[in-house]
Amino acid sequence: MDIGLLFKALILGIVEGLTEFLPISSTGHLILAGALLDFDDGKGKLFEIVIQCGAILAVCWEYRSRIGNVVLGIRTEPVAQRFAINLFIAFLPLALLGLLFQKQIKSVLFAPVPVAIAFIVGGLIILLIESKHREGHFKPRVQEVDELRWRDALKLGFAQALALIPGMSRSGSTIIGGLYLGLSRKAATEFSFFLAIPTIFVASAYELFKNRHLLSLDDLPLFAVGSSAAFVSAFLCVRWLLRYVSHNDFTVFAWYRIAFGVLVLATDYSGLVNWYPR
Repeated sequence: MDIGLLFKALILGIVEGLTEFLPISSTGHLILAGALLDFDDGKGKLFEIVIQCGAILAVCWEYRSRIGNVVLGIRTEPVAQRFAINLFIAFLPLALLGLLFQKQIKSVLFAPVPVAIAFIVGGLIILLIESKHREGHFKPRVQEVDELRWRDALKLGFAQALALIPGMSRSGSTIIGGLYLGLSRKAATEFSFFLAIPTIFVASAYELFKNRHLLSLDDLPLFAVGSSAAFVSAFLCVRWLLRYVSHNDFTVFAWYRIAFGVLVLATDYSGLVNWYPR
């Protein structure tokens, strides 16, 4: 295996792990990083799918006790049953809309400039919601994930579906949507973690099956390096984010998104960076 390719796998794995659960779009960052590293062909796209599983395993490990309790109590415990039903309901909008519009979205929006625009738009939305939140427009009525109603879950599912637009951020759409709907920061953040489990695993399984002709045993070292890097960086990021949201809002991520998006657009317009090397 080419050492240079393994290094690209390491970098992309770290990028995936650090961005998957922050409101800054892992897909958008991977599209940009893949373009810069010249690793955005069919094999590169398949690699991005695989390393997402590494990141989501970090959440499974962090919440292994909670997940175990839900699995063991799914047949008899009302709390576990409601939790599982809410996840299923919240998963449906993105799954159905993804099946309907995936080809159109990938053909038009999976490119650096549309991603940069989505970064900026998403950042402005975060600033708006946070401003309204500080003014007291969105009083938290749901403090814990177990307090969610099925209507809340459905609305959060439609919020997550905004992530079909690369650069909008799955976690960001869910968390900010949660704040708008009256969830506490902790509840919105944790639900985005839990909702990522079925969303990413199902999406990854579907994409892997669809692109199984690209799979090769020779790529195992590549996938192992990227997935391991994604797992470790995501695990550290999840723990940090849970501490962060207990005392801070998401304004800093909004300004990062806007600044990064403007930088990409500026370098593209000036020709300083060739975002479309192919």
